[in-house]
Amino acid sequence: MMRLLICFAALLLPTLAWSQEQVSVKFTSFVEKPATVNGTTKLVLQEATKVFPGDKVVYVLSYHNSGRTAASNFAITDPIPEHVVFEGTPDATALVSVDGGKSWGSLATLKVASATGFRAARPEDVTHVRWALKSAIPAGADGKLSFRGTVR
Repeated sequence: MMRLLICFAALLLPTLAWSQEQVSVKFTSFVEKPATVNGTTKLVLQEATKVFPGDKVVYVLSYHNSGRTAASNFAITDPIPEHVVFEGTPDATALVSVDGGKSWGSLATLKVASATGFRAARPEDVTHVRWALKSAIPAGADGKLSFRGTVR
């Protein structure tokens, strides 16, 4: 029970964002649940209020530029909760870290220390995900970033 509470608390941790002050970021976590609609069972996202080992979770980071000018050089880094295994992000430009944010790359290019030297990084090694938007965010514009995981 304590592990479940710790895991749930980790799901709600605020994100760590680096951007111009005019860009706000809202963090929301969801859990995938099967639901029957018109006799067909499909997966739906429900706001995460309780999670259990094996649950599939989706984290959505919504951003909004409330400034009067475009916000350039927008980047955001989000730690992966320790009780969640990273499963990926739909944004191919996202980078991950397996060393607490010290170095970045695609998962396929990263290595972690092992008893015999180094091994290829795996999804369970990911500690952070980072997006650096190549285009400026126009004044008044919104956007969303997301990643998926599985509760350990």
